[in-house]
Amino acid sequence: MPRRKRYELRLPALEIRQGRHRCLYTFAVDAKQLPLFTTISRVRREDRQIEGYQRPEVLAHVSAIRSYIESAEPMIPNAIVVAFDTRVRFEPGPVQTDVSYVTPGVLVIPVDEGLPDEDKPGWIVDGQQRAAAVREADVRSFPLCVTAFITASQGEQRAQFILVNSTKPLPKGLIYELLPTTEGMLPPALMRKRFPALLVERLNYDEDSPFRGRIHTPTTPDGIVKDNSVLRMLENSLSDGCLYHYREADTGTGDIEEMLVVLKPFWRAVKKVFEEAWDQPPRRSRLTHGVGIASVGYLMDAITDAYVARGTWPEEAEYVAELELLSEVCAWTSGFWQFGSGSLRRWNELQNTPKDIQLLTGHLLREYKRLRQSARRER
Repeated sequence: MPRRKRYELRLPALEIRQGRHRCLYTFAVDAKQLPLFTTISRVRREDRQIEGYQRPEVLAHVSAIRSYIESAEPMIPNAIVVAFDTRVRFEPGPVQTDVSYVTPGVLVIPVDEGLPDEDKPGWIVDGQQRAAAVREADVRSFPLCVTAFITASQGEQRAQFILVNSTKPLPKGLIYELLPTTEGMLPPALMRKRFPALLVERLNYDEDSPFRGRIHTPTTPDGIVKDNSVLRMLENSLSDGCLYHYREADTGTGDIEEMLVVLKPFWRAVKKVFEEAWDQPPRRSRLTHGVGIASVGYLMDAITDAYVARGTWPEEAEYVAELELLSEVCAWTSGFWQFGSGSLRRWNELQNTPKDIQLLTGHLLREYKRLRQSARRER
């Protein structure tokens, strides 16, 4: 059995202090050596927990960079970004500069050529395609500039990944799926989505959730309901609907378990009452389409708030009874929506636009109020 090669790479580097305790390290390395101590942590789930944070390599982009590297005079000035764990250390050198925030020295990286990728000390946060292109290029060596930071927290690595890629066409679904497990500050727009994204995660992976495995995300590609549709429904309810009762206005978070006590029974009731429509993808059902998820979300708020006004919270059976009132006036999978005053729309003409969401929401709320009052009179 061959012996595993273990050694240290000692690379000249600069330590750059940002603030009192945060440091960046900048250095150059032959990119052919990057696979010795770095890996690309692609996003996946293991036992419900999000792992990794990179998108798959874009083959056409990698091929184009590789061709350029193999040309006569290539130059890649952009630094790749690497997150190291605490096995990597910095040793200040004997010669110092007059600049207080820069320290020359050596970055010491442990290398064990027998380690599996997931156990290597470095993760490529940005520069995946450049690293892959050099790895595959027909050249003996090609040095790249690297900017690195050292942290034991994958949450911080994910936060940096989002920040580094925030000006690039990063898929929104990937950002939303990473948000619940990020740490530190993010732009305000992303901070506002962090808590709703956590709710989406719970709805998609809790065993007792009617949405279990049905929300389409990078790690649940077979889901039929778009993550952005559910996210928008939750944001609406957190802002002005029934979930607002459990929200902390100062932090934008709240009591997630109490929120799920509302969300799961209501959407289980939706699944029971509109079973056929619930099982169809959006192209065959407007219930699982963005326009349906948003409009039924507003209906959830109206039904729940009516019970709250009477000092109680509805249970699943009560949600079922309320939704059954609407079973004859919904055209989720066939027929026509009758919006009053002779206005008819084919079931699949409704689109995920503010105008159509408002139209369908108004219809559901009006019909619910009318049918509820009629049922009361009959009693």
